[in-house]
Amino acid sequence: MRKKVTRRVWFRYLLILLLFFLLIVCLFFVNKDKGDFEKENPSSSTNTNKNVSLESPESIRDKEVEKLLNSLTLEEKIGQMLFISYETYSLDDHLKEIVETYKPGGFALEKANFNTYEELVTLIDDLQSLADIPMFIGTDQEGGTVQRLKYLKDVNASEIPSMEDLGNTEDVDLAYDLGKVLAEELLAVGINMDFAPCLDVVDKKTAYIGSRSFGDDPALVTKMGESLAKGLLDNHVIPVYKHFPGHGATTVNSHYDLPVIYKSKEELYEKDLIPFQEAVKDGAEIIMVGHLALPNVVPDNTPASLSKEVITGILREEMGYDGIVITDALNMGAITKNYTEKEIYELAINAGVDILLMPKNVDKAVEYIKESIEEGTITEEQINQSVRRILTLKSKYLPVQKLPKEQLGSDSHLSVIRQILGE
Repeated sequence: MRKKVTRRVWFRYLLILLLFFLLIVCLFFVNKDKGDFEKENPSSSTNTNKNVSLESPESIRDKEVEKLLNSLTLEEKIGQMLFISYETYSLDDHLKEIVETYKPGGFALEKANFNTYEELVTLIDDLQSLADIPMFIGTDQEGGTVQRLKYLKDVNASEIPSMEDLGNTEDVDLAYDLGKVLAEELLAVGINMDFAPCLDVVDKKTAYIGSRSFGDDPALVTKMGESLAKGLLDNHVIPVYKHFPGHGATTVNSHYDLPVIYKSKEELYEKDLIPFQEAVKDGAEIIMVGHLALPNVVPDNTPASLSKEVITGILREEMGYDGIVITDALNMGAITKNYTEKEIYELAINAGVDILLMPKNVDKAVEYIKESIEEGTITEEQINQSVRRILTLKSKYLPVQKLPKEQLGSDSHLSVIRQILGE
């Protein structure tokens, strides 16, 4: 009996020793593998060696942007701030000279640039081929009364419903889907920026903006505008939110004269500014400022697009926006009737504008801005800050991959449009 007990005890001792031995072996190999991994991947080590640093993609991009910015001449920096236009179907010698000389940061396509599909694609490709830094290629493809792709003569681009029609659905998923439709059709010709959505909260009794707005409810305009913009950006087209601080109550077309809105700042915050506030919170990266006067906010009739009180004061400081500010077109009667070219550029830049949309004369714009810097009325640091924002946005989204021609007027796009129209 004693022998059996002794054997059992020895058996247990041996088992415990074996398990202990296996545990030591396992720990040895685990530590060895960890050491080998840390040799191959020093960044994973808990060693706090100061020579080892991990940089975020944003930090790396910022350094690349700064390096590029520092390599540009003053003229090239000013060029990046210009979003030019030119009436042509193809790249002629004069346009080629402008692009090669002034290196504009963007090109705005208007009705006069749309003829055939091949001509438009070739024009955009030719412009990009001349650019050392990829260009923003933008157009007004809102829907309803404002859509440029419909001017193509040999293809049937989708007929986009008005934003009023879309707003009437109150369906944010449809808004996103329409943003995707817009993006895919724009990319079919190489356009990488859409001057949309309109965040104007319309006053249906008076406003000329009309069906370009999603409606008269700030909450509706906010949610539909943000969903449409997300549909654009998720599909590689940059949305431009417009027209800050809101054209909804204007009765005058700013293409011809200066609209005046007599609301106080408090009244603007109660309605018109709500969609823009929410867009800023949601990460809007480029906002267009409209040509409209606010005499109860600004002590005179200075248009919002040239007003430091509106752009720097309200948009940047009060709302905390640090993205790109672009003017509405600078060839519009709302400002050309009241200011000289030099005054327009100087006031806009000092107000906090980064991109000057469609300046009347590219050569004069560069000349006048350089003069203002030499005279000390604009600083080069202001120029640098604007160009830094521009280059950062370009580094995030450009260049884009062009999509096939078949995207224009495709069946899947037609299906989305029919849902919006209730067909």
